Amino acid sequence: MKILTFTGKTPSEALRKAKMEIGDEGMLIETKEVQKKALGRDALYEIVIGIDEEFLPQAYKQKKKPLESQQPLKDESKDVLFDISNAAKQISEISKMATDPLERYSQKVQTQEKQKLVEPKELKEIKSEINKLTDKVQLIQHMFWKEKSPEMESKIPPEFAEIYKLASQSGMKKEHLDTLMEITLEHMPYKMRENSHTVKRYFRTILRKMVPIRRETTPEMGRKKVMMLVGPTGVGKTTSIAKLAARYSYLMEKKYKVGLVVLDTYRIGAVEQLMQYARMMKLGIETVVDPPEFSHALESLQYCDYILIDTMGSSPYDREKISKIYECLEGNTTQYTIDVVLVVPSSIKYEDLLITYDKFSSLGIDSLMFTKLDETMGFGNIFSLAYDTKKPISYFSVGQEVPEDLVTASSDFLIECLLHGFDRSKV
Repeated sequence: MKILTFTGKTPSEALRKAKMEIGDEGMLIETKEVQKKALGRDALYEIVIGIDEEFLPQAYKQKKKPLESQQPLKDESKDVLFDISNAAKQISEISKMATDPLERYSQKVQTQEKQKLVEPKELKEIKSEINKLTDKVQLIQHMFWKEKSPEMESKIPPEFAEIYKLASQSGMKKEHLDTLMEITLEHMPYKMRENSHTVKRYFRTILRKMVPIRRETTPEMGRKKVMMLVGPTGVGKTTSIAKLAARYSYLMEKKYKVGLVVLDTYRIGAVEQLMQYARMMKLGIETVVDPPEFSHALESLQYCDYILIDTMGSSPYDREKISKIYECLEGNTTQYTIDVVLVVPSSIKYEDLLITYDKFSSLGIDSLMFTKLDETMGFGNIFSLAYDTKKPISYFSVGQEVPEDLVTASSDFLIECLLHGFDRSKV
């Protein structure tokens, strides 16, 4: 691209000179006042025009640089993008700068007839050049974006580059991201595509509607809520049980009676840990060794509003332990409906989350709870699992502190994490 400068008493005069010299193929990059009008001296304006070498008149053409002094193609592309960016930022400034001399001129014109002859012509030429510049910038932006856009039927406009990059780096399944972008492109009002801020706002709205969330509810009068937490070893089920127990017992408007049931008799340390929490919070606790004891343990806690069940941690591939939990659920002879919550860490990739869900799905999962949000930078895997399984998210665990590091699920919280990362100050 060749850079040329032209001067004139007004911006439009400089533009006319440029047209006479190089035609209509030039691209206006910058307009500036280089000499102010003074007594006995006219104002002087300079415009900077960029034009492709192939459209240059013969008089302007120069020999190509020697090979050793030429920039690599990649670096030259960067320079072009930099010029485009600067030009785009100056579009509005060009308009302001161009109208200033006209305003000063119009104040000195004595008759309305002279003003009508000069002002509309000046404005028309300037607006025409600005529109041409805008169109050329958009065309070049599209050209560079298409090289990077995903393999979709509809190409993604450049205004969507930022939001696509954020979502793709979050660990979201590519198929889900492409679906989201297609929905956004199909339904988003064209006016909202003007800048990345409005694009991001609309994208958030689409995401919010696609994230299934289970809102926290309290037990109805005369009824109780029974929740069983299941999931792999080491995901934080026991700590999550303690957080939920503290929340229901002390942190809500009403202090509910909470009871605990422990199926994790394989791990003595986990039982002792939960026993300690129960003593501290003065909660009833029952242990179950064999499935037939399960119903009796539930009946023993019938005075409670909430009954929380901690299960043995299990590898997703350990069918024996999972079947033990299943036997407890199948052997439940009480009238209580048990809400099964799958607890999974947010710090593992989507494919592993899906395998975990599939292996535990025989237990009849009702909702999802994600832990270790403070140990990861990507949250798209959470969205993808909830979207794929159509199971609502009930809680997020964001650390080890009991009971502080527990967040009731909301689509806004997840989307904020997905687009901007986890921020403890916003919990």
